[in-house]
Amino acid sequence: MTISDPISDMLARIRNALIAGYRQVGIPSSSIKVDIAKILKEEGFIEDYHLTDDVPQPNLVIDIKYVGERKERHPVIRSMKRVSKPGRRIYRGATDLPWVRSGMGIAIVTTSKGVMTAQKARRLGVGGEVLCYIW
Repeated sequence: MTISDPISDMLARIRNALIAGYRQVGIPSSSIKVDIAKILKEEGFIEDYHLTDDVPQPNLVIDIKYVGERKERHPVIRSMKRVSKPGRRIYRGATDLPWVRSGMGIAIVTTSKGVMTAQKARRLGVGGEVLCYIW
């Protein structure tokens, strides 16, 4: 099956796993998805991630992070929004990079120096394509 927007597919799979209350979610792997998972782990939105040794394509398995006790448990990720899409790319300069929920969320940006948060891109003085918002 061909997926026209693999990043949207990744976000949708994570969102569906959050709604269903799953501990893990499997996603077909690519380098940009691994970079996004790395950022989510560094920012504390997920517990961990790892790659499987499946053939012909490895899977990216994300361990979802929850807070609270069993009955009152809720996911750390409240919402995700895809910004730049294949039909409409959204680029921002270093000074125009967005703040998500007044700093409580993150914007993931792909730049010439790699995939990073908007805050890090602002510090480095680089702009790029805004992939998604997560809070």
